[in-house]
Amino acid sequence: MNSELLDALTILEKDKGISKEVIIEAIEAALISAYKRNFNQAQNVRVDLNREVGTMRVFARKDVVDEVYDPRLEVSIEEARSINPNYSVGDVLEIEVTPKDFGRIAAQTAKQVVTQRVREAERGVIYSEFIDREEDIMTGIVQRIDSKFIYVSLGKIEALLPVAEQMPNERYQPHDRIKVFITKVEKTTKGPQIFVSRTHPGLLKRLFEIEVPEIYDGTVEIKSVAREAGDRSKISVHSENPEVDPVGSCVGPKGQRVQAIVNELKGEKIDIVRWSNDPVEFVANALSPSKVVSVNVNETDKATTVVVPDYQLSLAIGKRGQNARLAAKLTGWKIDIKSESDAAESKAASESADAAEQE
Repeated sequence: MNSELLDALTILEKDKGISKEVIIEAIEAALISAYKRNFNQAQNVRVDLNREVGTMRVFARKDVVDEVYDPRLEVSIEEARSINPNYSVGDVLEIEVTPKDFGRIAAQTAKQVVTQRVREAERGVIYSEFIDREEDIMTGIVQRIDSKFIYVSLGKIEALLPVAEQMPNERYQPHDRIKVFITKVEKTTKGPQIFVSRTHPGLLKRLFEIEVPEIYDGTVEIKSVAREAGDRSKISVHSENPEVDPVGSCVGPKGQRVQAIVNELKGEKIDIVRWSNDPVEFVANALSPSKVVSVNVNETDKATTVVVPDYQLSLAIGKRGQNARLAAKLTGWKIDIKSESDAAESKAASESADAAEQE
């Protein structure tokens, strides 16, 4: 080893941000192991790497004792004082034991340590970059597909798209460009591991932020999202500015903005509704496209009973109850839907019962 190593470490420190002192300490520790392994030595040793010229020396460390039991680890007080009369029992004597052919092993060991530290530093940089992008959206390229994951290249690293996070109406092929939502970034022994999703409600929210400038600048706020990926979603929006139509802003001129998102999600239907802090108005809006006659609110149970025209009942409930289910998720209220005729019958029956009790 020579000054070229120190020059290389200085360059690494500037380019990769890896402390030169940290690498030198790691090299010294690795050289101790290499010395013991290659020269069958069990004694305590210290490796000294000269920071100025890059020279390396190995020192055996032995405890100074009255009586020697293990000559590999101990030296008698008499022998120690023959080297230096100032030694006392309990001191540590260091003797240089640098092998003649240790330079080749040292160079190889140093290369391995530097390579490992560079790899760790690069992993650290990638982790730091992506941990800040959790719950964000990125465009990736499909690399390969197996039974558990789709591997999506995000540039510096491959992300994992699990089967459960893949949209059921999509078929992926290598080299496809797709937008994904980063759900989790983990630090592992093999480097950072990134998990992404195509089904997460956050993907829909981020897509609206990209397509709708009023959401990006804060003029329009997304209040809640309910999503059954690949089929239908509902999103509630609000603006404090009375001159801004939050729903119209999201739909865009001739529906261009929302259509761009529908295209990205391969035809997933999206209902955009106006948010309100009045549960009567909010629940009625959330059941769009169905018309609502009335909404009765039970604050205690956070439940609502919604009356709709008879011909709108199936529309309000939706296919397999989907519209009602998404509206409940969007509003956070339980929703019981009745047709006008059923509500009238229930009311008549209730009035009859009350009249009977009074008699």
